[in-house]
Amino acid sequence: ADRRDIARIVTALARLRGEGRSGEAHALLVEVAHWPARRLPPLAAELRRTGLGADWATLLWEAASLPAERLVAAADALAAAGHTGDGERILRQGVARPAQEIGRAVLGLAGEGRRREIRALLDAYVRVRTPEEAARSAEPGPGTLVPLLLAAARGVSEERHWDLVHALRVAGFTA
Repeated sequence: ADRRDIARIVTALARLRGEGRSGEAHALLVEVAHWPARRLPPLAAELRRTGLGADWATLLWEAASLPAERLVAAADALAAAGHTGDGERILRQGVARPAQEIGRAVLGLAGEGRRREIRALLDAYVRVRTPEEAARSAEPGPGTLVPLLLAAARGVSEERHWDLVHALRVAGFTA
């Protein structure tokens, strides 16, 4: 079923692109971004094979707006299939959302005990965002978020860790 759906989507995208119907092609990519994560790696391969690599890039951009747990699942599926660069890219794009939204998403994941997803999301977050932005993401739940942010920053580097400690203090959070 997955292969049939992938073939159907690739055929439809090629047809829409060939007819100059970019808006409809984009709408189809938005829909596909919500597919189960397991379908993304074979879809990536098929889009690239058929010369629709630009559509793959657009699909990654759209998938970056998925809820945090689905974003991490998509990144994991891509990395597991050897598309590590795409998995990292989707996480980097996904953490561009507002700081408080990241904080709330991490709190939700923490409430579900999803430590691995938290680590993946925050690792990308503290690498991409400034320490000041990362500190703002602690606002929804400093007691939970400050230690998680600091652990992620320490995993990046000692310098990033101390920059975040300073930014948290300036923001009024005890680090």
